[in-house]
Formats: sequence, structure tokens, C-alpha cells
Amino acid sequence: MSQVIVRTRRRPLARLVLALGALGAASSLTPAVAHADADHLTVTVRHAGGGRDGTFQLYCHPDAGDHPDAAGACAALDRGSRWGRETFAPVPQGSICTMQYGGPATAHVTGVWAGRPVDATYSRGDGCEIARWDRMVPLLPDLRPQGRP
Repeated sequence: MSQVIVRTRRRPLARLVLALGALGAASSLTPAVAHADADHLTVTVRHAGGGRDGTFQLYCHPDAGDHPDAAGACAALDRGSRWGRETFAPVPQGSICTMQYGGPATAHVTGVWAGRPVDATYSRGDGCEIARWDRMVPLLPDLRPQGRP
């Protein structure tokens, strides 16, 4: 009698384990489904030099895509995202910026981040734009002179 009771108690657990295993196997077979609601960005970099130009796909949560540093880019975006603050906001009008030129590099980021549409353009035309670009490293390539943080 005790043997029958033990079996009846184990069967629901065994069924649950088998069902969860089947769900896990199904999700690993269909990666597109895993990314259906994920954050997805397309990053296009031009005139950066050194083999850093191109168009890259980035998925976060989970990290994936052909971006050169998907995990680092997603982590940087997560760290830079704050409630009530636009992660990809342009330099505010009227900002006082240093008159320095950071080079001809440009970037265009489109897609969805934190459930919101993204369409942001980056350049390195003055101190404010350089700082804005550098805050997005490694989503954007690191173009800072060697030895500078």
C-alpha cells in the first residue's frame, strides 16, 4: 500500500519535469520565438576606420546578433537606462560644448529598446557629441585615443 502512495505522489512531479523539459527543448529549437519580444537594435557605423564600419544586429534579453560585442553592448545599455530618461536622447538644444572634433565617424541606431522605438543618430562633431558617443561604447565602437578613459 505504501508503495502505491509513493508512486502516485511521484507521478505528478515526473509529469511536470517532463513537460518543463519539453518546453525547454522546444524553445531551444526556435530561437526566433525567443527574440519575438526582445530588445532589438540595428547599428550602422560609417567612417570609423580600422574595420569598425558596418551594419550590425543586436538583440538583448537574451544577448544575440552579429554585433561584435553583443553582451557588452546590452550590459552598457542596461546600465545607461533610467526610468524617465531617454537612453538615446540627442544633445539638448542650447548645450555649451567644447569646440573639438572627434573625427568623421557617424552612427545610426534604429529598432526597439525597453519597448520604445529608437531612431538615433550619432557623430563626433563637438565635445558634447563625443561624450554622447562615448557613453554608448561598446554599442558604438570605442574611438577614444589610447590611454584615455
